[in-house]
Amino acid sequence: MKKPIAITLGDAAGIGAEIIAKAFRDAPELTNGCFVVGDLATLRRAAQTTCAGGLVLPVALIESAAEALEAPPRCLPLLQVGSLSQPVAPGRLSAEAGRLAGDCVVWAAQAALRGEIAALVTAPLNKEAMALSGAPHADFPGHTEMLQSLAAAHVGKSLSQMPVRMMLANDELRVVLVSIHVSLRDALDAVSFDQVLQTLRITHESLSAILGRAPKIAVAGLNPHAGEGGLFGREEIDIIAPAIATARAQGLQVSGPFAPDTVFMRARAKAGQPGEFDVVLAMYHDQGLIPVKYLGVETGVNVTLGLPLVRTSPDHGTAFDIAGTGQADAASLIAAIRMARQLCARSPTF
Repeated sequence: MKKPIAITLGDAAGIGAEIIAKAFRDAPELTNGCFVVGDLATLRRAAQTTCAGGLVLPVALIESAAEALEAPPRCLPLLQVGSLSQPVAPGRLSAEAGRLAGDCVVWAAQAALRGEIAALVTAPLNKEAMALSGAPHADFPGHTEMLQSLAAAHVGKSLSQMPVRMMLANDELRVVLVSIHVSLRDALDAVSFDQVLQTLRITHESLSAILGRAPKIAVAGLNPHAGEGGLFGREEIDIIAPAIATARAQGLQVSGPFAPDTVFMRARAKAGQPGEFDVVLAMYHDQGLIPVKYLGVETGVNVTLGLPLVRTSPDHGTAFDIAGTGQADAASLIAAIRMARQLCARSPTF
């Protein structure tokens, strides 16, 4: 690799540091050229917790991203960002942990925007801890919105000029969401002609870069049975279908709207055979995330589409209930690192 990949610590009270330590231990071929943006004491504690009686990976402090490419094998390169006044107890909500998690994301995003790193992979943060930390991180409900704001500011654009979307993917299914971290009431209001069409365009552009061809996009309806011809709501007739028609006229391969209780099964790849569609456009957060996570949260990857940088993350949260026990599964983080490498290799502009 010509440039390293940064992995942000996530919430220091959660499982982020533990799954990072396990990823470096269990997948050295993938983590070679990667480094951690975070806190020394927290990462050392995680390395001890996850050693399972074997070798404890040493933490190697680095002062710049470029040094990660020269780090010795079988170690955890760490770039210290900020500091904690005292160690954060695993599994306990902490404003300090929220602040540190946000600071790590800001550092890594700015490094990516300056071209110093190839990609960033974000370990889970806790939204409540972020809110407790106060300004500036309290303003953002999650990684996606924070990265959108930082990227827009970097290139001198407004948020509306840099629309982003969340894609959740595993080996069987890809889903892109029209709306992300908003209430269900607000999510319904977000199903507009412009929002649906914009999501289709972002999905087409991003998946074309990933797949090397135009993707086949299926669109889920909002209402049961996709409205049943207007019996259960008119959003499909008045909003979603016109957006699909406009997208088709612009050359996109889009089908739907389909009943949301069956379209994900049609798109699912199984037994080595591709699904009917490359990706499903879901109308709101849980409509899309439930089927992906049901197929295996341990292998799901979150990819932010529309950013001028590559960002992936594991498809799970901070898991406070098992933090500090060494039980956390690093499979989703390893999959996120693998996806980041693939995206960098396939499209240097993605």
